[in-house]
Amino acid sequence: MRLILILMISTIIASGIMPSINPSSDNQKTDSRELQLQDMIVLSLLSHMEKKLEKAYANVLTSAPNLYPFDVDLLDIERVGGFRGFNFQITLEAYPTVGPHIVVGKDIFTYQISPSFNVKLIHYQHLEGPDKNAFPWNYSNLLK
Repeated sequence: MRLILILMISTIIASGIMPSINPSSDNQKTDSRELQLQDMIVLSLLSHMEKKLEKAYANVLTSAPNLYPFDVDLLDIERVGGFRGFNFQITLEAYPTVGPHIVVGKDIFTYQISPSFNVKLIHYQHLEGPDKNAFPWNYSNLLK
């Protein structure tokens, strides 16, 4: 009985001394209008990006890499024709994956979106490819 009482008292004291952790702290991400619009842009360009990645990674992977919206960062949006012009230049950074989300590279895409030709890739840069030494051995069959 005395042991239980000591444990209860020490638990009460420890809980009063220990700082409480609030899950709704400053680290929690919140949705915003800007983030929603960025996500819509990424979704609308995702299929164009996947087509380019399939060609770019054809010589190093046995199948086309996957690209998920959460693996794409919108770096820059520029209005080409000035205020209220409807020609945009959009730069994105993508991290294609294979298998269980194994990142195989890093790529930069710059698209021009306009009413006359819709979506046009104006610049593509392959920054990094899969590192064969750091690639999981049990997925090495995905590399050529």
